[in-house]
Amino acid sequence: MSAQSLRAAQASLAAEHAAVYGYAVVGARVGGDRRTQATAAYDAHRARRDALVRTVHDLGGEPVAAESAYALPFAVPDSAAAVKLAAVLEDRIADVYSDLVRAAGGPLRQEAAAALREAAVRAVRWRGSGVPFPGLAERSAAGTA
Repeated sequence: MSAQSLRAAQASLAAEHAAVYGYAVVGARVGGDRRTQATAAYDAHRARRDALVRTVHDLGGEPVAAESAYALPFAVPDSAAAVKLAAVLEDRIADVYSDLVRAAGGPLRQEAAAALREAAVRAVRWRGSGVPFPGLAERSAAGTA
């Protein structure tokens, strides 16, 4: 594996650390069925984070540690803001996994593609709509082919 794969895996790991933190906030603000959805996403991101720790080790790197806290992109005072945050978290995860798909090969590339797909599906569930190119922010924002 290349140094590029290791950098992309580290970036994915850092994003998963942030997602786990973010979903703790989401889970505290949403209620009912959305809390179940938040818990499932939290668990999924923890599992991906743990797998990436092993991947980074396997690639010869020292896994990036989680920060003690993360700055949220906006205030999350209520359930509506928490739902919006969850969609943003998934968009960010899709972005870093798209980089890992481009950088890696073999089983790691397959895992990254699966993680990107899962993030895109969760984002649609939170947002209620999808984006044309999950993980490719520049194309999603422009709506170009």
